[in-house]
Amino acid sequence: MTEPTAPAPVDPQTATVGVLGLGIMGLAYARNLIKAGWRVSGYDLSSTQTDALAAAGGTVAPSPSALGAAADVVLIALPSIPALKSAVSDADGLADGIRAGAIVAEMGTFPIDSKEAAQAALSAKGATLLDCPVSGTGSQAAAGDLSIYASGDEAAVDAIRPVFAGLSRETRYAGAFGNGMRLKYVANHLVTIHNLATAEALLLAERSGLDLQMTFDAIVSGAGTSRIFEVRGPMMIEGRYEPATMKNDVYQKDIDLIMQHAAALRSPVPLMATCLPYYSAALAEGRDKEDTAALFAVLQQMTAPKT
Repeated sequence: MTEPTAPAPVDPQTATVGVLGLGIMGLAYARNLIKAGWRVSGYDLSSTQTDALAAAGGTVAPSPSALGAAADVVLIALPSIPALKSAVSDADGLADGIRAGAIVAEMGTFPIDSKEAAQAALSAKGATLLDCPVSGTGSQAAAGDLSIYASGDEAAVDAIRPVFAGLSRETRYAGAFGNGMRLKYVANHLVTIHNLATAEALLLAERSGLDLQMTFDAIVSGAGTSRIFEVRGPMMIEGRYEPATMKNDVYQKDIDLIMQHAAALRSPVPLMATCLPYYSAALAEGRDKEDTAALFAVLQQMTAPKT
């Protein structure tokens, strides 16, 4: 096995950043990096997404392998475990073309063992994979308002901090590989609860005859606010759940991972468990592609007067 070479500092004047996966998050990363002056190449199965990258000033790679051959740093932003495995390890995948010495940041919310499998495939080619999930919604990603929980080789994290600075407000080093995901489980545990709490509070305000915009403005300036209240509250008030900043069907994966992680540690999560039926109800109502803010509509539907 080829040992990864020591990472050199990434120079925005000379380096190319590859983005593997141009969905809600990946396209936001690419656009913000282009605005910050980076050369960006990207790959996605969807021509709509690659066209959007080209329109923003990026270069479209014909395959994950070609992306790896062109990039000094690669950010992976894929929607599922099968997509990650295929894009990294299949024929013409990222591992086929990755440069020795390249640094790859896996930025999704996946089981740690799935990331470790990708790490092994890329390490065999002399590249370094970092576990770097992000905290923030799609709208926050578009605004560069993300926290990155970076874990793995600390020197590699330090080398690509300038890249992360182009798409986020904070990069926090969490320690050994996998700690980024462990921290993300904790963060998303709170997101899950705060999202339902926001929907519940706004329904209470609505049933109380309060103006919802006035209520929102009052709560935001007081002790009861949360980041999720601030981000998702306006969507709930407007009844605007598309385009989604986090789709209900995608977020169900995150919920399942948190519950599995907590169960393995025998760590009680009673408030988290209380939330689960409401997220399931959103899927049962066919709200798969709507934003998780649609929990407000779920509660409205559940409590609507019978006619």
